[in-house]
Amino acid sequence: MNSNDPKSIVRRFNKEVIEGGDRAAFEALMATDFINHAAPPGAPTGAEGMWNTFEAVLRPAIGGLTVEIHDQMLEGDKVTTRKTISGTHTGPLLGIPATGRPVRIEVIDIVRVTDGRYVEHWGINTLPSLLQALAAR
Repeated sequence: MNSNDPKSIVRRFNKEVIEGGDRAAFEALMATDFINHAAPPGAPTGAEGMWNTFEAVLRPAIGGLTVEIHDQMLEGDKVTTRKTISGTHTGPLLGIPATGRPVRIEVIDIVRVTDGRYVEHWGINTLPSLLQALAAR
C-alpha cells in the first residue's frame, strides 16, 4: 500500500503519533476541521483534544506504550481498525496512581480520511474497565 492509502495513513498515525508522540506527524495527518465524535462529554472535539488524550493522559501514565493493529477494513473513505494499546502503568492514569502492572486498552475506531488527513473519528475502547481493574488492585 502507498503512503496516500487511507489504511496506511491510519497505520502511520497509530505508530508515529500514538506510539511515538510525534507532534509533526500529528499536524501533518490532522485536518484543520477534524471532529472527534468519541470525545468524552464536555471534552474538546477538535484535533488538540485528541492530542491531549495521548500526551497528557496516556503517554505519561503508560510506560513503553505500543500500538498493535490486529485488523483494518476500508469502506469508502472510512478505515475501521481493531487494535490494542499496551504498556506498563508507570504514572497516574485519570487519578489512579501507578501500579507497575501491565495494561491493555482494546480499541475499535473508525476514521474518515480525506486527502491523506484525519477528518472524523468515532471509537469505543476498554479504558473504563481498565480503570476499574486498576482501582480495585
